[in-house]
Amino acid sequence: MGDGRIVHIGCYTPASSGGRGEGIVAARRDPETGRLELRGVVATTPSPSFLIRHPTLPVLYATNEVRDGRVSAWAVGDDGALAPLGEVSTGGADPCHAAVLPGEGYLVAANYTGGSLAVHPLDPASGAVLERTELIGHHGCGIDPERQEGPHPHMISPDPSGDSLLAVDLGTDAVYRYTLDAAAGRLVPDGGPAWRRAGAGPRHLARHPDGKRCYVVGELDATVTACEIGEDGALREVGAVPTTTHRGHVQPSEIAVRADGRFLYVANRGPDTIAVFSVDDPLPRYVGEVSTGGRWPRHFAIIDDYLYVANERSHSVGIFRLHPENGLPISLGDLVDTPSPTCIAPE
Repeated sequence: MGDGRIVHIGCYTPASSGGRGEGIVAARRDPETGRLELRGVVATTPSPSFLIRHPTLPVLYATNEVRDGRVSAWAVGDDGALAPLGEVSTGGADPCHAAVLPGEGYLVAANYTGGSLAVHPLDPASGAVLERTELIGHHGCGIDPERQEGPHPHMISPDPSGDSLLAVDLGTDAVYRYTLDAAAGRLVPDGGPAWRRAGAGPRHLARHPDGKRCYVVGELDATVTACEIGEDGALREVGAVPTTTHRGHVQPSEIAVRADGRFLYVANRGPDTIAVFSVDDPLPRYVGEVSTGGRWPRHFAIIDDYLYVANERSHSVGIFRLHPENGLPISLGDLVDTPSPTCIAPE
């Protein structure tokens, strides 16, 4: 393939999540064609459901979504090889998301079943993740007795320009705002919820590059909610639109805004599509949607002009080129066979 770049793919494993994977797979990406060439399993680890890279160091982190939740770290070498840097307990069950905060001193993980956020210092030299300095629990429930019997944090979204973060909680129908006390390694709650709507089941949010807007995807009500971000960090709801035109069961998952700020993308599990919205106006405008070529798109990543989607239940990664004018994904054809993919992390 020539001088490509490495992506890592997290895969659910059998013992903890009923998946077919062994851990983390590496693939070389051709930046000219967008295609992937699998390099094989580079780390055997239980259900690394979400992967993130350190902003400046060659380090990859994974949330191990297991009952005794933990975060693992690896130094990234040539061809995507991973050398272990250790793992630490998150203090809660089933961590499903994490983020490195601005300043690169801390990583915060979301314990989905545990209903809590774990704060972990990072070694400044190696990037290794250290024992947590705080475990902060959420409280409350939602209106769905099966999915919202208690808090279920699902995403950490740091403010790129400051020391605050938004924590998206599916179980309490809320987005919470915290400020980091870097000296103590603790999160300071910023009053009540920054946003809340009963029955939404917020899963993830995407920030617009302008820093003034964000979009919350509701896993339970299948909506995208547009919000303005106030100077105080509160989210002012502008309005909501459906994530798909398909009828029947829909469970949206990932959401992202393209780097140029023109289009918003949402993965819809059930109809198994990627929906595209123009965000030129205050409320997202539906452009269209395309099949992912597989089943249960849990996550996708936009890399340059290409979109890569993890079809968890059909054990494949779909590759699409993004149309330069209307933003719609155009399939490159063949799928890349990958067991139970849950997350795609670009280099």
